[in-house]
Amino acid sequence: MILTNTETIPGKKTIEHFGLVTGSTVRARHIGSDMAAGLKNLVGGELKGYTQLLNESRRQALERMVQQAVQLGANAVINIRFATSSIAQGAAELYVYGTAVRVETAEAEK
Repeated sequence: MILTNTETIPGKKTIEHFGLVTGSTVRARHIGSDMAAGLKNLVGGELKGYTQLLNESRRQALERMVQQAVQLGANAVINIRFATSSIAQGAAELYVYGTAVRVETAEAEK
C-alpha cells in the first residue's frame, strides 16, 4: 500500500478512484501521564507519555484507514491528512483521511 500526502504519486498513473477513506481512534489520557505532565510543566521538557500516546493513535488510525482502502481494492491512498478534536475532558480523537486509488503497478506497465 502506497501512502502519501501528495495529490499524485510521481511516476504512477492513477487507473481507478475509490473515494474517501478514513480511520480514527479516540483516546483518553492516563492519570499517571497527567501527573507526570504536570511536573514537566514546572521544569520543561518532552511529555513522553503524551508523545507515545499520539504515536500509537496515529498508527492505529492509519491502520484503520488502510484496512478500509484494501477492502475497496485500492493499492494506494493519496492526499492523506490528519486532524484532531477534543471529544470530552481528557479525551481526544485522532482522525486520518485520504483518497483511495489504484495506481499502475510495475507488472501492469510492462
